[in-house]
Amino acid sequence: MTVSLKRVYDKPSRTDGTRILVDRLWPRGLTKERAAVDQWLRDVAPSNELRKWFHSQPDDAWPEFRKRYLRELAGEKGSEALQRLYDAIHKGKVTLLFAHKNEERNNATVLKELLEGARKPPTGTGPAAARASRSRQAARGPRR
Repeated sequence: MTVSLKRVYDKPSRTDGTRILVDRLWPRGLTKERAAVDQWLRDVAPSNELRKWFHSQPDDAWPEFRKRYLRELAGEKGSEALQRLYDAIHKGKVTLLFAHKNEERNNATVLKELLEGARKPPTGTGPAAARASRSRQAARGPRR
């Protein structure tokens, strides 16, 4: 399973595999031909409310955005869209496309970690869920 990330504005490559746009809005000023998008999964993107909230926050809002976004992905629509992503990565290489200028802090990076097993959507909240998450991370060992 290979998942990579790329800004949708970057030139498509033969090594991209299946190109999946994971934004709710179509990228500004980009034609469908130039974007070379194979699939557009709007429902896997953050809700409009969460997206607007995140863009209005300072940089230190990243941990809260991740938490809220994972919670959305655990919902019914998010779960269905995630399943389509899982199905796509089992067929071969996938490139998640995003329009955000920040290449390190965007919804596609959260999705990549989730797809690679580094994060799982929360099944609960509170101290028990936090302990379970910490123990899963400890069992996996240090990141490479």
